[in-house]
Amino acid sequence: MSDAPQAPVTALLAEHCRGMRFETLPGEVIFSARQCLLDWLGVTLAGAGEPLSRMLREDALADGGSPQATLIGSGERVTAKQAALVNGAASHALDYDDVVLAMSGHPSVPVWPALLALAEWRGGSARDVLAAFVAGFEMESRIGMLVMPAHYTVGFHSTGTLGTFGAAAACAHLLGLDQEQWQRALGIAGAQAAGIKSMFGTMCKPLHAGKAAANGLFAALMAERGFTSNPEVLETAQGFAATQTTSPNVERALAGLGERFAVRDTLFKYYAACYGTHETIEGVKRIAERQHLGPGAVEHIELVVPKGHLAMCNIQEPSTALEGKFSLRFTAALALAKGRAGEEQFTDEAVRQPDLVAVRDRVAVVPQEGDWERGTLVSLRTTDGREFSEQVNLNIPAADLDQQWKRLEAKFRSLAIPVVGAGQAETLVQCVASFESAPSVAELVSLAARPVVGVA
Repeated sequence: MSDAPQAPVTALLAEHCRGMRFETLPGEVIFSARQCLLDWLGVTLAGAGEPLSRMLREDALADGGSPQATLIGSGERVTAKQAALVNGAASHALDYDDVVLAMSGHPSVPVWPALLALAEWRGGSARDVLAAFVAGFEMESRIGMLVMPAHYTVGFHSTGTLGTFGAAAACAHLLGLDQEQWQRALGIAGAQAAGIKSMFGTMCKPLHAGKAAANGLFAALMAERGFTSNPEVLETAQGFAATQTTSPNVERALAGLGERFAVRDTLFKYYAACYGTHETIEGVKRIAERQHLGPGAVEHIELVVPKGHLAMCNIQEPSTALEGKFSLRFTAALALAKGRAGEEQFTDEAVRQPDLVAVRDRVAVVPQEGDWERGTLVSLRTTDGREFSEQVNLNIPAADLDQQWKRLEAKFRSLAIPVVGAGQAETLVQCVASFESAPSVAELVSLAARPVVGVA
């Protein structure tokens, strides 16, 4: 697709991420990593009860293997790679997990499942795990800076593709691999990196996250064994950048190494749908609440969105709950009619509900040039001719991390309490809050392993 970059990008990124140590990471970076962990645990506990998670769990149990790691929310023990796959898919099943714009995808769902499975099996302190997570997050984000936006625009699902590198880097860090092994691990990851956006709205989208986690873990383990690959996978001719983007940006990928960490740019979801719909939901809610408007008072809604949203979350007439999460029109209808867009609002029945369909059909989506930077303009016209508009940009990372932690605690409790109960959910919050003092991940995993209600 493009000429290969000339700089030794693979070696430079491996050296940078390999050198990260808990003791030298800024406090806000560690805090951000813990926030990612809390959010990941919440969405994984809730997602473990989804049909796709059950199918993958049943498949892993049917395969059998050494009991190396735990399935979150059910407690069965399977191989580490199986745990990475199942937990990774479960954590993305609700599409409620975190986002980072550098990779135009979901950074935690490929990395935490691989890392926790490896740490449970092979050992590692919580400090080791946190540093490894930051390293994996940085790797997938920096590769995102290398290949975006064309990589995503052409149809690759970066959570699956770039997430494979992130999981490999995190696991290589925890295993203490040397520079040569790191580069081999990234090469093995590149040989497996996959995921296409045509799967959005199906069970294969969360499968991408699970496969990225499992394949990244496999890459690190095989590099440790001496398995070979091209150690210049990112920049070589016919390598990752050359085949996965039309415009590699080496300067952006390498700029400011060590000055700012990508994990600080994490964006968290407070609606259970594709992040591209969140500005729409927020804009419609703000107008409706401010003007005291219900569905019957609204004649038309126009959404002016970044043009990239049309290939991401613009399913015009969703027929399933999963498709509804990727429909700007349906999420706008939910926001107006229900005033919320939690997991309980996304059902197969809701997307076909006549009153919601009627509102959905009054919504028009208009693309604008640019991708993400300017946010979304929501315009609403009432039946009596009044017009209101709201510009919403949710792409700016939180400056107040303490306030963000409070919001994430509330989100976590809403997801975890139905699964593990209020007492255990509160213990999990406190465990994550003090995670860096833990000698291992054993307590955390044990607390998150209580069987899902209704799961046999």
